[in-house]
Amino acid sequence: MSTTTQTTAAAKDLLGLYSVEVTGRDKKGIEAAQQMAPKGTEVFVANLPNDNMDRLVAACTVLGKAGLTPVPHMVARNTASKEELDDTLARLVGEAGITRALILGGDRDTPVGPFDASIQLIQTGLFEKHGLKKVAIGIHPETHPRVPDEIMHAAQPIKVREAESRGLEVYLVSQFAFESQPFIDMARRLRAAGLTNPIRPGVAGPTSTAKLIKFALMCGVGASLRALREKENLAGNMLSGETPEALIAELAAAQAAEPSLGFDSIHFFTFGALDKSVELAEQLKRA
Repeated sequence: MSTTTQTTAAAKDLLGLYSVEVTGRDKKGIEAAQQMAPKGTEVFVANLPNDNMDRLVAACTVLGKAGLTPVPHMVARNTASKEELDDTLARLVGEAGITRALILGGDRDTPVGPFDASIQLIQTGLFEKHGLKKVAIGIHPETHPRVPDEIMHAAQPIKVREAESRGLEVYLVSQFAFESQPFIDMARRLRAAGLTNPIRPGVAGPTSTAKLIKFALMCGVGASLRALREKENLAGNMLSGETPEALIAELAAAQAAEPSLGFDSIHFFTFGALDKSVELAEQLKRA
């Protein structure tokens, strides 16, 4: 089997259980997920600082009724109280039928309530109380825009072990980046820390140049963005809003060569164009 054929096969494997992300306000994206995404696809629903829980519950309910798997973002700094978290999880389970959630600290400078870190949400015990068996925890392949590396790196194993001690199965979903090496380095670091949980690298789905740069800088992937600009062949694709095919191929090749990395799939950040991400993923699976 040629190297190209092996890489293509590995990319198909990596896209077998891909996930996508929308916001509760993204009606176009939610409709596209209902119409285009394969049944069972995980659709992550962002919990933005100015959103309310009603919108989050409503979006997850629509997605669940469409046969998809909604994964709400539960964000520490956006949570007003333990009582609000309790009520929201009760509604998400009861109305939307969620079975899992993504637990994040959040980027809000000042928390709206008593929580400022994701581990505090885990420690409430409310996820297992409401019957969730599986949670995702956010990780960063590059420097977090607000949290120093040493603090973030030390906290990750603690969060995972806290969740697992409560009977929760944990998988790790990353922020997006534009190069494969940050993902590889991140995975090796987590494995060296003793974590064996599946890692889902985040990639930027097809979008406009302006939107891509805006979100890249907001999310702290500036180093990767700058490196891309030095690689004209790859930057020409990503920065013109085409596709992340080359990055997915690199990640697939790295996983095939080093199975201990534990990349289990791809998570698409869709930036209001979920249809394009699903089209790309399905096209690459058929290649």
